[in-house]
Amino acid sequence: MLKGRSLFADRLGESVGSSLLTLIDDPTDVRSFTATDADGEGLAARRNVLIENGVLQKFVHNAYSARRAGTVSTGNAVRGFKSTPSVGCLSVSLVPGSSDPAALIAGIDDGVLVQEVSGLHSGVNPVSGDFSTGAEGLRIRNGELAEPVREFTIASTLQKMLRDVQAVGNDLQFLPMNATGVSLVVADLTVSGS
Repeated sequence: MLKGRSLFADRLGESVGSSLLTLIDDPTDVRSFTATDADGEGLAARRNVLIENGVLQKFVHNAYSARRAGTVSTGNAVRGFKSTPSVGCLSVSLVPGSSDPAALIAGIDDGVLVQEVSGLHSGVNPVSGDFSTGAEGLRIRNGELAEPVREFTIASTLQKMLRDVQAVGNDLQFLPMNATGVSLVVADLTVSGS
């Protein structure tokens, strides 16, 4: 962000996604696997609202990046035992919606329930937002789950995917990492494979 290479540089206060999306980083939530009282620099951890109703509200900072940006730390220093602090999210999560997964599926005429992705760590360009990743899941036809679909690819841009979210599920799942999972209905992703 400081070098101007972020997808969202200079977009604070602008709409960057569907109005259904609220993205938080909340390491104070004790249900999180990475819950903590302090960040990697010893500052108090806190709940930060990053995107609210689709509008970019805040960037995360450690002490160094905050000084460079002329702002204050958001308590987002991350580090290993041998490393110096860098900036990162401590427990990032979408705020759950009101629909259960069965209702989300029932509202889809033709689609795919993505159950697993592979290679996401190497399939995202952090500067352009382009992504392409392998996936597996189940076909959705007329609001019902159908046959398994294996070895297909989903592709889009992060910017477009955020705008194309049509529903957010209520099935928040805390994962053994610094993020949670929730079901989303996303329109118009490119799906390819046999």
